[in-house]
Amino acid sequence: MKKILHTILLALFLVPNFIQAQTQEAGDVGTMWSFPVVYKYDEQVTWYFDLSGTTFPAESDIYLWMWSPSEPDAGNWENSSDFAKLNYEGNMIWSMTLTPTLYFNRTPAEIASSAGFWFRLKDKTGTLQSSVAQVAYTDFSSFYTDNQLIKAYPTAPTLDKGISILFNSNLQPGFEGATSVHLHSGLNNWDIKQEYQVWLPEIVEKTKFKNLGNGFYKMDLVPREYYNAPDGYVMNNLVFLIVKDEWASTTPDQVLNAGEYIPPPPPEFRFFPLQLSKKDFLGIIRKNNEPGVNKLIYTITANDVVLTGEFTGNVAEIKGFVNLVTPLRDVQNLTSIHVLVKDNNNNVISDTTIPLKTVD
Repeated sequence: MKKILHTILLALFLVPNFIQAQTQEAGDVGTMWSFPVVYKYDEQVTWYFDLSGTTFPAESDIYLWMWSPSEPDAGNWENSSDFAKLNYEGNMIWSMTLTPTLYFNRTPAEIASSAGFWFRLKDKTGTLQSSVAQVAYTDFSSFYTDNQLIKAYPTAPTLDKGISILFNSNLQPGFEGATSVHLHSGLNNWDIKQEYQVWLPEIVEKTKFKNLGNGFYKMDLVPREYYNAPDGYVMNNLVFLIVKDEWASTTPDQVLNAGEYIPPPPPEFRFFPLQLSKKDFLGIIRKNNEPGVNKLIYTITANDVVLTGEFTGNVAEIKGFVNLVTPLRDVQNLTSIHVLVKDNNNNVISDTTIPLKTVD
């Protein structure tokens, strides 16, 4: 426990102090993942960052600022280098493709002994930044000694996220001297197949495992893309066997049961209180927002008076209050107000008339 706390404190201590006073916080980085799911430090990897819960604008230029294991863009906080720029994937997801040993100019051993991958995400000039975050790394080196034929990360794959399948050919009779090994597989008990077809060079390459050396192999794939699954397809399992060379030998059939897919809850929008007068504050709240929605913009029309404004928040919740008391104090014969609410993508959230109760 002390080691973990020391690592966190060290990483926070290493954050350049001058950025604290010069920038605005955009919020916490959401879900992060990588493809491949597991990788060596000298292997190319793509990191993905979900920024739907931040105030970063959609499709904006965002840059990676790292200080551990090293600080590749040191001295350029106010003008980030092009190599640190993320790729926008859509739907408020950004990515960075890199090889850790090259990007940080560190050996695998140096990276392994460091505090880890600590970073902020920022705009080019450093005026907007995320909170401090860490890219998690999964050390799979135990597979080389744990005497397992096959191991998957994660153990329960999902259709839209990556999976890494590790294979120890030393434990499978008949795989001695293999020049290559291949995946013969399908989804949902072979409902959608990706067969190993030795007469098709592109399929030979697609199904080929990466050779990790000494009889160990790895296959990385995203099921939806790899099997070209149609929209709406529900993945229950991934079935496969592994083939040596041109079907010289195979493993027994294998099954990986899929993880449960839990769709996000639908958005919830409401005004409050339920009964409203011109001497009240109008509450506006929206929960479970779509990715990229971080602002509600309102226009309230009360006879000749027009009130405009906006509230910011995140995917979980955007909430605010509009003071009706002062601006509507002198408006006579007011029986209702018209309220138009849009999100920051100009989608209409609510276009409604709210009746007002009469007060003395």
